[in-house]
Amino acid sequence: MPIGVPKVPYRIPGDEEATWVDLYNVMYRERTFLGQEIRCEITNHITGLMVYLSIEDGISDIFLFLNSPGGWLISGMAIFDTMQTVTPDIYTICLGIAASMASFILLGGERVHP
Repeated sequence: MPIGVPKVPYRIPGDEEATWVDLYNVMYRERTFLGQEIRCEITNHITGLMVYLSIEDGISDIFLFLNSPGGWLISGMAIFDTMQTVTPDIYTICLGIAASMASFILLGGERVHP
């Protein structure tokens, strides 16, 4: 019997009460996950998410969690360029493996969170 996506309380800044939102939506508010080979489709998803988070809140830091065997050069460069372009600092954290192009992306992020 499938349980589904867990819901967690999330308080939108400015609201007094928290609303129940699925876990993935809450995590995407501050974090981005790269957990597969770097190809065009995932690159479009990640770069779009970073630009959206930058436009929505240009002050809060973005965390990019990596577990990737690497992938296409051009797709990886697009992610790297987006990381350097957006206003918030992007902190990269490796959870598992960051090989090939994923290691380049890992090194493109901020190193230490204050």
